[in-house]
Amino acid sequence: MKTNNPSSGPGSWRVWLFEHRGRVGTILVAALLAGVDISCGTFSGTLVAPPQIAGSTFAGSKSCEQCHQEIFKKFKTADHARLMAKGDNAKDVGCESCHGPGSLHNESGGAQHNIINPRKSPETCFQCHVDKRGSFSLPSHHPLQEGKVSCGDCHDPHEGRAIKGGGTSMASANETCIKCHTQQKGPFVFTHEALREGCTTCHNPHGSVNQKMLVSRNQDLCLKCHFQQQFVPGLNIGPDNHNNLAANANIARGTCWSAGCHEAVHGSQISTHLRY
Repeated sequence: MKTNNPSSGPGSWRVWLFEHRGRVGTILVAALLAGVDISCGTFSGTLVAPPQIAGSTFAGSKSCEQCHQEIFKKFKTADHARLMAKGDNAKDVGCESCHGPGSLHNESGGAQHNIINPRKSPETCFQCHVDKRGSFSLPSHHPLQEGKVSCGDCHDPHEGRAIKGGGTSMASANETCIKCHTQQKGPFVFTHEALREGCTTCHNPHGSVNQKMLVSRNQDLCLKCHFQQQFVPGLNIGPDNHNNLAANANIARGTCWSAGCHEAVHGSQISTHLRY
């Protein structure tokens, strides 16, 4: 005779588990989900360990002010100032959350070998900006991990917005790119309107799966803005004449700029249609 009591008789617990395996599975899944729900509900942040330096201890951001007075004074305006903390918590959250513990640096009078310089390694930035590590691993990217540029070339962690420009300051945002990409600055007689909206309208500055760090590939990029260039095959209407068969074939192949039509994508000195 079968029993519902798992403790009666040798080996009967195995029989009970087999007979109630469906109910047991449901209970285990519910318990697992409850545990996940509890863990997600009690913590919603990201745990980030400050960088470590062998033999050095955290001295607090106030100790940095003695030598770096100008940086310390401006730092209160920076986005990264939100990392600052008060009291004992300030010892390892602030300047040292990016530069590492500063006791040895202080004792040595400011020697460079015992403090971390994020400009020389992006790993310091990646500890918080983990998504950017993935972007810089994509096929087309700025040569950050190759050591040819640093995060500090485009971002200022010590003063103002870490992302330069933006919002109503698109001109200053473009200036960040134009420091290196001087050929794209112009001035042009006929400027591509996209430049006025910002370089990041077409490019992802950290990395992309597309060539030239473009946010989209081929004609898909152009048609995001130039949707009015949709055409009816066989009709030759409109000032840009995108309705002829040649344009039809070129757009279908995704060659808006590479087929010799609009190759001056940043601006032209001779053509409103961005021709060289």
